[in-house]
Amino acid sequence: YRDRRGRHRQPDWVRQERYQPSYNKGPQSSGPVLLSRRHLHQDADSSERVLMDMRWGLVPSWFKQDNPSKLQFNTSNCRSDTMLSKSSYKGALLKGKRCVVLADGFYEWQQQSGGKQPYFIYFPQTKDATDKEMEGDEEWKGWRLLTMAGIFDCWEPPGGGEMLYTYTIITVDASKDVSFIHHRQVRAGKGVAGMPAILDGDEAIRKWLDFAEVSTQEAVKLIQPTENIVFHPVSTFVNNIRNNTPECVAPIELGAKKEVKATPSNKGMLGWLKKSQESSPQKKENDLPKWTSQFIHSPSPKKTSADVLQQWLGKQGQPAAKKHKA
Repeated sequence: YRDRRGRHRQPDWVRQERYQPSYNKGPQSSGPVLLSRRHLHQDADSSERVLMDMRWGLVPSWFKQDNPSKLQFNTSNCRSDTMLSKSSYKGALLKGKRCVVLADGFYEWQQQSGGKQPYFIYFPQTKDATDKEMEGDEEWKGWRLLTMAGIFDCWEPPGGGEMLYTYTIITVDASKDVSFIHHRQVRAGKGVAGMPAILDGDEAIRKWLDFAEVSTQEAVKLIQPTENIVFHPVSTFVNNIRNNTPECVAPIELGAKKEVKATPSNKGMLGWLKKSQESSPQKKENDLPKWTSQFIHSPSPKKTSADVLQQWLGKQGQPAAKKHKA
């Protein structure tokens, strides 16, 4: 990324050792988020960023009980139309505690007569990510991570102890491209179908994170559905949160659940998954998902847990002329 002086910078990774990659992340797990360095160091420029591992499911700083698991409501997702009115999120948002949640993509389920069909939803990928043939031990290096708008907070145990950093992902109405996936129901006059608020591009990310220069009033204008996404059906293998292998994101052909169909949008993924699937464990019995959405953070199989995000962050610092366009 570029700081306020136009210099290319790469965020420091706070608590990097805690990062646990997964193909099938659910609420209460931890994942990497971007935030302004000023939240951690008051003398830092608010345009500077850090990468930090946080737990998914916001625990408000005002929560008084001694155990965050005693929180009686679900805070994994925050509806955009109530984020400035609900006490769980309003205080943190008005204090500028805005973050960007990083993931390869997210899952949604389509209600069908025979059950729920999962889909994997992600950014359109650059040509080198989808069309390049894998040779030898060459790794797949082109995946563009989703950048989702979030709110974070910091909770301090009443009796003292380590501060707990947690986040929630802001949701908006589903875009027309993926609205067919959702089984719409009407409750209190409002549709419940939604999707993450995706920040598309460096400028949107900059404005969302730089809380000292961009007011809450201006920042919330960035929260809206995007059409710049693609998707493919995946196996119900992902329905069981315990399943955590590349099969979770592998494309399938509907009507032939185990068969993978190669298309321009998933060709790169198929090449990447080919070797990894050979070592996948035996399939376990499928369960229906406990959550409407599950967001994942999955590295290339041969990379270390830090390499994928560091590589992505490094690309963000390249001159604009060298960046790939989705």
